[in-house]
Amino acid sequence: MSKNEKNKKDNADLKWFITVFITTFLLSITFSYISTNAISSLELFPATVILIITIFIGILFDIIGVAVTVAKEEELHAKASKKIQGAKTSIKLVRNSAKVANICADVIGDICGVLSGSIAALITIKVTEKFGLTFNLQFIISAIVASLTVGGKALGKGVAQKNSTKIVHIVGSILGKITFEKQ
Repeated sequence: MSKNEKNKKDNADLKWFITVFITTFLLSITFSYISTNAISSLELFPATVILIITIFIGILFDIIGVAVTVAKEEELHAKASKKIQGAKTSIKLVRNSAKVANICADVIGDICGVLSGSIAALITIKVTEKFGLTFNLQFIISAIVASLTVGGKALGKGVAQKNSTKIVHIVGSILGKITFEKQ
C-alpha cells in the first residue's frame, strides 16, 4: 500500500470515527433526555413495557449487526439477478458490513444498553416508592436487565449466524422500500 493510499485510508477512518462519535452523542443525549422525562411521568407498567422494548431493540440491532458480517454476498447476487426487491440494498449492506455492524451493534445497541440502565433506575425508584421498600432494589433490577440483554444477544448471535442472508435480505427489503430502491 502506497503512502498516499494509507493517508486516504487513515483520513476515511478518522472521518468515520468523527461521524460515529457525533451521531452517537446526539442520539444518546436525545433519547436519554426523552426517555428520562417520559419514563419519570409514567406509571410502573408502561415504564416496564418501554424498558422491555428498549432491551428488545438492542438485541434486534445486535442480531442485524452480526448477520450483516456473516451473510453470503453470493446468495444476495442470485436474488438481485432475479430482481427480488431489497437484494441490491442487501448487497450494499454486506459490502459495508463493518460500518453497518458498527452502527447496529455498537451505536444503536449500546445506546439501548445505556437507556435500559437509566430506565431500570427510574423503575427502581418507582417500585421502591410505590411499595415502600427499604432495601436497595437497584442491584436486582440492574442484574435482571443485564441478564436479559446479554442472554438475548447471546441467543440472537446464533440466530443471526444461522439465518444471516435471510435477515440481511429482510433489512435490505425494508430499507429498499424506504429509499425506493430500483430493481
